[in-house]
Order: sequence, then C-alpha cells, then structure tokens
Amino acid sequence: MNAIRAFIAIDLPEDLRHKLGEIMDSLKKKTPRAVRWVPPQNIHLTLKFLGNVSPNNLNTLTQMLRQEALRHSPMQFSVGSLGAFPSKQRPRVIWVGVHAPPALMDLQRCVDQETAVLGYPVEEREYSPHLTLGRVSQNVTALELRQIADALFDTHVGDLGVVRVTEIRLYRSDLQPGGSVYTPLFTAPLKR
Repeated sequence: MNAIRAFIAIDLPEDLRHKLGEIMDSLKKKTPRAVRWVPPQNIHLTLKFLGNVSPNNLNTLTQMLRQEALRHSPMQFSVGSLGAFPSKQRPRVIWVGVHAPPALMDLQRCVDQETAVLGYPVEEREYSPHLTLGRVSQNVTALELRQIADALFDTHVGDLGVVRVTEIRLYRSDLQPGGSVYTPLFTAPLKR
C-alpha cells in the first residue's frame, strides 16, 4: 500500500461550519474567481500536518495519539475575526481566527513534539491557530488581489461562537480534481 497524506486536527460543530459557509458565500460575491474556497464540511483546526505517512506507521501513530490525548483535559476555544496570511493587503490564505487558550497551545505543542519522535519534522513557524476559508491563486492579477483585499477589509466577522474540544482526529487527505477529500482514520478522546 502507498503512503497516505495525513494530518491531525480538531473537528468543528456543524452550526459553526454553517456560519463559516455564510461568510464564504458573502465573500464570494465580492471577490474574483482567483480564490479557491474550502468546502464548509472540510474546515477544521489543524494541529499538525504530517504529510506522507507509511501505512506501516499508522498503528504507532494512533497509539501515540491515544496516549497524548489522554494527557490533556477537554477545553474550549472561541472563533471570530477575519484575516489573511501574510496580510489582508496581500492575501494568500483567507482565514477566521481562533482565540486559543494556553491549553490548546500546549496540546498542539505536545502533538508536534510527539510526532517529531516518530520522524515527522517539527513545525518551524510559531503555531498560529486559524480556520482556513480559502486560498488565493498563484496566478492572481494585481487588480484581483486589490479586489480580494477590499472585500476582506469591508467584511466584519464578529464572535462566531465557542468550540468545546473533547477529542482529536487523524485524517487522511486525498487530493482530487474537485478538491481535497478528508477521511477520518482515528479518533483519540481527551482525558475525561
């Protein structure tokens, strides 16, 4: 069996995904086709992108996730505010922010460290929790970029709610012509 693309993430409640979908629908009306929008059902909070995972390593990875998850208590984070990387003036990734408590930052750091023990590289950049809504095309024109930036500055996103975290998931990511398809492979509950 071939290697699979995988990541570790936190799922979002359906009502929040619906709100994010409404925000994307509003932005789509104001932006050119130079943005590839994420289907609302695919939006999640990534803790660690693993890249290619050998099927032989899946058992070891799931055991590590089970043990690590049990070291952390359930927690909450709030969601709100619209932003972009590297900035709203030069957007490449459009996102909604996650206001992360120290417990969430600790969970991400521990997952990063434990996966490093298994040979997955530690993330060089500081963790910046966010929910990706869309990605701007590499072929965007200056006019399109300005239209996207204007739409971001004109769109106000307030507090969208709170997410209660009780588990983390390992996902498989299959790249398809119509976009990525995510399949849950393993769920690790947090400490009860």
